[in-house]
Amino acid sequence: MSSPKDLTGPNQPLYEARKGVYPKAVDGFFRRLKWGIMAVTLEIYYITPWLRWDRGPYAPDQAVLIDLANRRFYMFQIEIWPHEFYYVVGLLVMAGIGLFLVTSAVGRAWCGYACPQTIWTDLFLHIERYIDGDRNAQTRLERAPWGPQKIAKRLGKWSVWLFIAFWTGGAWIMYFADAPTLVRDFWSGEAAPVAYATVGILTATTFIFGGFMREQVCIYMCPWPRIQTAMMDEKSLLVTYKEWRGEKRGSLKATQADPAAFGDCIDCNQCVAVCPTGIDIREGPQIGCITCALCIDACDNVMAQIGKPRGLIDYCTLDDAEVEKAGGTSHPVLRTLFRSRTLIYFGVWVSIGLAMLFTLGQRTRLDLAVQPDRNPVYVRLSDGSIRNNYTLKIRNMETRPRIVDVYVEGLPRAVVWTPAGKREFATQHIHFAVAPDAVHKVQLFVAAPAEGPGHSPFTISTIARTGNESGDSDTVVFERPEREKEDEE
Repeated sequence: MSSPKDLTGPNQPLYEARKGVYPKAVDGFFRRLKWGIMAVTLEIYYITPWLRWDRGPYAPDQAVLIDLANRRFYMFQIEIWPHEFYYVVGLLVMAGIGLFLVTSAVGRAWCGYACPQTIWTDLFLHIERYIDGDRNAQTRLERAPWGPQKIAKRLGKWSVWLFIAFWTGGAWIMYFADAPTLVRDFWSGEAAPVAYATVGILTATTFIFGGFMREQVCIYMCPWPRIQTAMMDEKSLLVTYKEWRGEKRGSLKATQADPAAFGDCIDCNQCVAVCPTGIDIREGPQIGCITCALCIDACDNVMAQIGKPRGLIDYCTLDDAEVEKAGGTSHPVLRTLFRSRTLIYFGVWVSIGLAMLFTLGQRTRLDLAVQPDRNPVYVRLSDGSIRNNYTLKIRNMETRPRIVDVYVEGLPRAVVWTPAGKREFATQHIHFAVAPDAVHKVQLFVAAPAEGPGHSPFTISTIARTGNESGDSDTVVFERPEREKEDEE
């Protein structure tokens, strides 16, 4: 009798070798839905940098542009400045709540339909089927020794993958500069080094993740599946194998010979063959399921062929699964989707969006920031009046030059002028020419009589002559010498 194999030695492998996953092509409602989402998302990604939007002669005409050099973010008519970064934060919060909403309603639908890893992996799989053939042909080619045919197919497939990966990386950098100009500079060798580095990194990651790692990214690298489990509950729609209907499994001949002894599952393994992560949905909910629902299409096709009702594998909540198992009727899908938890998520999501739209509509396109100069705090002029110095930053957020009037309010008999002006021509307001889409920085002198409190709050306000638009204002303090100190002197 042979002794059992020793699995505790120092040379034993710690991990099981990866088994290649070759999903089989399938047709059905969810497959066509994935086709549609893939087409829309890829078109948006590749075409958006080339869309034009007329903002006038002083602003870029690219519809969507992240202008890091000038610290601007453009999205069609919307322009976001650095001090308005809270809009970007709001969009990120909306994206997060949107994911919570989708996950609580339909599980990992984001992973199955719209995740970039899913989109590009799916695209690479279709190219692989076109060149290597479907599942059976791919497995035969994988086991075959290297020869002219295998080398030709591998090189052809990898070349197409590499082209798509390069196109993907190239499209990404176009969001950060004018697309036509960047393409010309890129191919002429005049683009910035960071552009070539970014394209190289994104090309490599897209090629490797989408072509070779595939399901390993979803199962092992991505943290999102672990996070989503905290968002789903017994009322979330999940892709579910209804074992009370499918078990006991048997071959088609066996089920036809004795229908009472077997369930509807004929153990054809089509649900496993079409799964992009290679799991068996019949083993129950598991982290490898990305809720792409291709197993539903495959099972429905088999059920139609053998004359059984569809839905052996279907979207179903855990609550409805228990009801159906007991012989009851599951709830309508709309009732499952529109429940308190999803409605709360949706309400918060909509509220944030409406608040951002409201603030976008109410924001002024003229901004002011005032900083008192502290060295010196004040200066006594020859006529006895007191002068304070302030640094003004006037931000013109329109794509046209503007004349901006600056007023002093709340400081009796105050006059203003600039270092380039003269004291005798000072008035209570002054104007500046501000370039389009720019910040004008200037030093402002403010003088007022010495009589008055040591700390006098007042307001510096702006108004644009073009369109007579009221701008921003800032409240600052006018400093005078303390009366006690004057008396001592």
